[in-house]
Amino acid sequence: MKTVFSAGQLAHDPKQEISDGMLKPAVEIPSRAEMVREAVLARGLGELLEPDDFGMEPLARIHDAGYLAFLESFWDRWTNAGRSSEAFPFVWPVRGLNIDPVPDHIDGLLGRYSFDAGTPLGEHTFAAARASADSALTGARLVAGGERAAFALCRPPGHHAAADYYGGYCFLNNAAIAAQWLRDAGAERVAVLDVDYHHGNGTQSIFYERSDVLFLSIHADPREEYPYFLGHAAETGAGKGEGFNANYPLELGADWDVWSQALAASLARIAAFRPDTLVVSLGLDAYEKDPISRFRLVHEDFTRMGAALAAAGLPTLFVMEGGYAVDALGTNCVNVLEGFEAV
Repeated sequence: MKTVFSAGQLAHDPKQEISDGMLKPAVEIPSRAEMVREAVLARGLGELLEPDDFGMEPLARIHDAGYLAFLESFWDRWTNAGRSSEAFPFVWPVRGLNIDPVPDHIDGLLGRYSFDAGTPLGEHTFAAARASADSALTGARLVAGGERAAFALCRPPGHHAAADYYGGYCFLNNAAIAAQWLRDAGAERVAVLDVDYHHGNGTQSIFYERSDVLFLSIHADPREEYPYFLGHAAETGAGKGEGFNANYPLELGADWDVWSQALAASLARIAAFRPDTLVVSLGLDAYEKDPISRFRLVHEDFTRMGAALAAAGLPTLFVMEGGYAVDALGTNCVNVLEGFEAV
């Protein structure tokens, strides 16, 4: 299986984040990607490729033009306002406030285009996010070109980013961008399965009213876990998308016996949908020792996961999302990919 990765993704190097109401050391750090890359090479998974530059057009197929302009111009506007450190928003247009007109001040823009305070923006964030999206797009092109599967080693991740907001360490929605590119390249139907511990709220919101992209997510119950405000089982799509969104929220502490039942239900829905391609938002934070998650999957379960995904018999693009037990991240990630290839 070919892996696509750009060292440019490492340029986004946050030092701190706001978590649990406190300023803490950042967990979405470059070493996440470096550990996965090392495991891919050490275990001989396959060729490691640099992504091609797809430009802004595929991003604009998913993301709002004003949002993209904000990300691209952010650092200049931030430093012109006399700031030089990582940026965090501190005010949002919640219920009863007016979201229009769009603010001129950078602090207002940070609130307009974000949904949490825990995701730092820095000088190289947009460039790294673009490189991450290009990795997903290059992987999508490999699969569209006949590869059985490809792995896009994306970092920063993407599944919490919606059309016009960032958060959850995500800025550009790599899986959604790849899924749309596959549609534009000729796929009639694409399924996106998110196996991250946290609900893929951004991907859901992007495709919620569409019937050509089936979105499914297995995640911790949002009544107890981030992102809290999306991911409930009753969210099944709207308009033309009614019935094309499926959430499987699980109780905290879920192990493989519980988690695999949701996977089986997801794969049954995918089979009934009959997609041309499967995109897997490959979060690895369901691992039992992940520092910010509370599921109980072990190393061997990720191999089982890969085998189950392979049994779907679909051209498959794996797009890396979360996973913060850095020392185990490479092992768990390659276990999924090797489990897939063994079937």
